[in-house]
Amino acid sequence: MSTDPAMHSRMDEGVSATDLSVFHHLYTSIADEMGAVLARTAYSPNIKERKDFSCALFDEQGRLLAQAAHIPVHLGAMPRSVAAACKAFPRMGPGDVVMLNDPFEGGTHLPDVTLVSPVFAGSDCVGYAATRAHHADVGGMTPGSLPNSRTIHQEGLRIPPVRLVRGGEMEEDLMRIFCANSRNPGERRGDMRAQLHAHHIGETRWLELGKRVGFGKLREMNEALMDYADRRMRAALVQLPHGRWSCEEEIEDEAGTGVAAVLRGTLTVSELGVCVDVRGSDDRVPGSLNAVRAITESAVCYVFLCWMCRDSGGASLPINGGCFRCIDLQTRPGSVLDAQWPAAVAGGNVETSQRVVDLVLGLLDQALPGSVPAQSQGTMNNVTLGGILGGRIPGGGFAYYETLGGGAGGGPGVPGASALQTHMTNTLNTPVEAIEFAYPLRVRRLEIRHGSGGAGTFPGGDGLVREWEALAPMEVTVLTERRRVGPKGSGGGDAGKPGRQEIRMASGEIRPLPGKGSGQLSPGDVLRVETPGGGGFG
Repeated sequence: MSTDPAMHSRMDEGVSATDLSVFHHLYTSIADEMGAVLARTAYSPNIKERKDFSCALFDEQGRLLAQAAHIPVHLGAMPRSVAAACKAFPRMGPGDVVMLNDPFEGGTHLPDVTLVSPVFAGSDCVGYAATRAHHADVGGMTPGSLPNSRTIHQEGLRIPPVRLVRGGEMEEDLMRIFCANSRNPGERRGDMRAQLHAHHIGETRWLELGKRVGFGKLREMNEALMDYADRRMRAALVQLPHGRWSCEEEIEDEAGTGVAAVLRGTLTVSELGVCVDVRGSDDRVPGSLNAVRAITESAVCYVFLCWMCRDSGGASLPINGGCFRCIDLQTRPGSVLDAQWPAAVAGGNVETSQRVVDLVLGLLDQALPGSVPAQSQGTMNNVTLGGILGGRIPGGGFAYYETLGGGAGGGPGVPGASALQTHMTNTLNTPVEAIEFAYPLRVRRLEIRHGSGGAGTFPGGDGLVREWEALAPMEVTVLTERRRVGPKGSGGGDAGKPGRQEIRMASGEIRPLPGKGSGQLSPGDVLRVETPGGGGFG
């Protein structure tokens, strides 16, 4: 039961505060159980161990109803996936499941495959279940499907909204096409079936709840929960003074030595709510750091959800479509923050999203100085390793994907944490034992990068150091940010150290890797990555 005092008064005519808390947790528990089933039945370490997936429920109008505490960059973009599925199939029936990953039709980047399924009570659609899982390889130029690409066509198999399951029957031809485009087709089939299992449990639990309390009661609670979330967000924004503020952030070029693009934002706060305007950001870049609008929305919404929850005293507040009614985002189609076909977008999801968070937090800090932490590491430190191994791995190939934690920024009264995922990602690390069991790799080092956090009254957290030794020939690709300039400090605090990576060859030669680059590893070669520290505060 929530301890939020606002939950303990009469909120709406006919809807009590207790009802709001109970139904919020009932819906959230369904999304949580979907996630537990997905993790337990998945094949790949990326989903099974790292938990690189997200689950959510939507009402019959396609509005976000509840979500599990999974990955912010997934969850904030999911409403566009549900909208795209409903637009493509306005008359989905019982037993249908729509699949998509097309960034220009509701997706984010190609490895994130979204499933959307309607939940029917008799002949009535009462809502939708949705899952998004990062599949470790969906084709493209390099293993892991996060290449240094120039167009979307180089990044892998692009899937518009299509029916994967029709009336409870798998479209096996479509599944074969999907799996054939991966370097590890058996793993893809297993992970996709795990997503389908999650949808089955979501539908089952939703219908059980509806039969127990009545679907009319559920519809009443859906509206009440969204209205309550709207009020909570507006109450949080009242703390901001009315006015207009602007700031900029830079994203790095592929070598990590220059600037690829400038992100420009303006925050306007009024009695109507807030407007975040990023139309002044640079045009799309030649590489993969372009973000589709869904990603920009996701990052902006994440920041304001953090703002809303910061004074909750640990209470679990409803996060749903009502939270975002008073937030207006303005983007410019064709820009780096509203990419259009055929832009490359693999890095927009994982890297540019982090830098949008830096941008919006910077705007809030201008509006209310000293209210937000210094910058965190500002990257997911994406590493993909893969190759073809004959009969060692089912399907003949493998693709290993990892994002690495780093330093969190120090904040008002709180030092930054070390070696953890920050902001738009919320995955675990793959355990050493799981890596060495599943892949031809040996983990040589995993430790804190001491001294990498920025100094301050409340210092930034430290990054980490990780080393992998190749036991077979393979290709490595890194996709990172914060290799040129470290995360900024705040209130007089120092910046954190930027990250770096290199290949230490078996011959003893050391070969630096750029922040966005690929290379070949031979048996005995070691990949070393040092992640950024967070900025210091005060």
